[in-house]
Amino acid sequence: MKNKYIHFRKHKMKRLLFILVLFPIFLFSQEKIKGMVMEDNEKKEHIGLPGANVYWLGTSIGAVTNIDGLFSIPYSKENTKLVISYVGFKTDTLTVNSTKEIHHWLMPTSSLDEVTVTSRKQATAKSYLQSQNVFTVSSDELLKAACCNLAESFETNPSIDVNFADAVTGTRQIRMLGLTSPYILIATENIPSIRGAAQAFGLSFIPGTWVESIQITKGVGSVVNGYESIAGQINAELVKPATDKSLFLNLYLAANGRAELNTHINHKLDDKWSTGLYIHGNQRTEKFDRNGDSFLDVPLAKQINVLNRWQYINSEKGLVSFINLKYLSDKKQAGQLQFNPETDEGTFNAWGSEIDTKRYELATKFGYVNPEIPYQSIGLQTAFSGHKQESYFGLNTYNIEHNSFYVNAIYNSIISDSRHKVKTGLNYTYDFYDEDVKLLDYSRTENSVGAFFEYNYDNLDKLNLTAGVRVDHHNLLKTFITPRLHVRYTPWEKSALRGSFGRGKRSANIFAENQKLFSTSRNINILDTTGAIYGLDPEIAWNYGVSFLQGFNLFGKKGDITLDYYRTDFVNQVVVDYENPRRVSVYNLKGKSYANSTQLEINYNPIKPIDLRFAYKFYDVKTQYESGILQKPLTPKHRVFGNISAETQEKGENKSQWKFDVTYNWLSEQRFSSTIDNPVQFQLDEFSPTLGTLNAQITKVFSPKFEIYIGGENITDERQNDPILSAADAFGSNFDSTFVYGPIFGSSYYAGLRYKIE
Repeated sequence: MKNKYIHFRKHKMKRLLFILVLFPIFLFSQEKIKGMVMEDNEKKEHIGLPGANVYWLGTSIGAVTNIDGLFSIPYSKENTKLVISYVGFKTDTLTVNSTKEIHHWLMPTSSLDEVTVTSRKQATAKSYLQSQNVFTVSSDELLKAACCNLAESFETNPSIDVNFADAVTGTRQIRMLGLTSPYILIATENIPSIRGAAQAFGLSFIPGTWVESIQITKGVGSVVNGYESIAGQINAELVKPATDKSLFLNLYLAANGRAELNTHINHKLDDKWSTGLYIHGNQRTEKFDRNGDSFLDVPLAKQINVLNRWQYINSEKGLVSFINLKYLSDKKQAGQLQFNPETDEGTFNAWGSEIDTKRYELATKFGYVNPEIPYQSIGLQTAFSGHKQESYFGLNTYNIEHNSFYVNAIYNSIISDSRHKVKTGLNYTYDFYDEDVKLLDYSRTENSVGAFFEYNYDNLDKLNLTAGVRVDHHNLLKTFITPRLHVRYTPWEKSALRGSFGRGKRSANIFAENQKLFSTSRNINILDTTGAIYGLDPEIAWNYGVSFLQGFNLFGKKGDITLDYYRTDFVNQVVVDYENPRRVSVYNLKGKSYANSTQLEINYNPIKPIDLRFAYKFYDVKTQYESGILQKPLTPKHRVFGNISAETQEKGENKSQWKFDVTYNWLSEQRFSSTIDNPVQFQLDEFSPTLGTLNAQITKVFSPKFEIYIGGENITDERQNDPILSAADAFGSNFDSTFVYGPIFGSSYYAGLRYKIE
């Protein structure tokens, strides 16, 4: 009996010790979900996919499947959307409410397009997982403003600055990281498009309704798209005939005299072919001179823009392709109210300007995904464009013809598993320029061939690294190497610390990129003569950046905060110097030129239908001019941005709802280039006044087919009353329209409607 009692005591002590040891482990251990990711097949056999990515949506918590396709991932009740992705397969998002084991089959896909899945559709989406600092602007974000063309698509985005280039043409110019658009690689469906002769007005040649989404990359981008990117990349994805509405109609009318019509007509020919016809037209025929300086506040304009897209998809054979045919005619008339082109062109009767642009494009994309090995794919992109601009500005003539051809071949694969991805390929670019500048002829031919290799390591748990290098041989810029590196590290949950550096190189098209210089009485002096292009050397710069993204929950509501810093150092820059009011001097950099950009951005969703966005940006942009190292003219050091958007919940069978959006921009003072040598009446202060503008739009959605919208731009009625120096003597020696720091027209209101049929 005693032995039984001792045995019982020992057994009880063992159980107690077992509980005491394991209970804390159980208490503090995190629940996990286990599962298996498999390749879909007819018999639903368990064929594991090694190296597939499994992660919780909106977090950096993830895992990679092992050689048998098995995974284990931490689980908490806060996370309910599980994303499973693998190169060459469709990305799936599962709703998970328990720790039950998951067995999931992935479907192969023939699409080369990236798939983005979100639990709550956001107008602007940021990634916690990518190595590059990329955010995607959806069509919902574009519809928050009138968004008549790509140049006007960034009004609600704090990372891109939009301003007017001069007081005559009404051209909108964008900046990123303190640098103007020539330093940004702007592409359409990853084909470089806004370059060369299209640099000044090209953003206005892409209607906003044609754009499905915009991907914005801060800092140097991928080597796959070329060597020209310095400050960043902007890629516009166009709507697809297979997924766009069968009929879409947008009508827009504005108080500044602008009228616009957009029509999309899409048709599915069979199970493989789809085609779309997209027609855009806008015009402004009414003359406005609110400030009484005898010059038009906004130019008269007329544009016809037609795009025909063909889309082919053959999922069984892994084929997808696009063919784009585009034609554009764009005409602008600017200058004095009394100017009549038929009688006054080339005379001293009245100062006027006409810009007549004809452009045609042919672009193709072809993709093949190996059905047997879905992580292997081949892509081929080609593009041809012909651009012809005939223009004059007063007595200054500027004509340019630019013919361009581009081809890019890309091969995608993996090394061992999908954590190790590689891209490699070749591209070729041909450009012919013929320019007539004040009766002087400048013509040249540029061609280059390049090879690139890019490696991506993606361990979703902590690290994502993209390292790329390309080698190019250019007939004028010779042979050179372009290295680029992007790294993302996750120090803790819902965070992303990124770093990047890289090199960019480009030939400056000094006249096409700076057409505002023709709307002055200044002489143009090119001071260097030994370089390959206009006597100038190519522009070369290094860009470095760090960015930190942190998601958070405040009062049970989600938000995120981003802090980034980027610096661009120029090895050489083509300096366009306006510091002498009698001339514009163009020369190679002799000294330092740099741009520092610091931005803080906060996004918060306090209640379900309301989104708040706040941003502060600081620029330190300086260049060595002949007169010393100076702050870049007309570049505010400080910018404050605020946006609030809201929408009511969909109601009834017709899903009726309201959408509201308000955006405020405040800009600090901006430095004017020197006017000290002008007569006293034409001298300006060193800095401009500060200014703040307010935009707002209300949209009423009556049904999925029909909606109307009304809005106002610059509701605060900020305006620059005297934007043109010596406007009364337009042919005199002091005439200059380049000192524009803010709106000229003042407030403007608009209304429109959208009609669509699925």
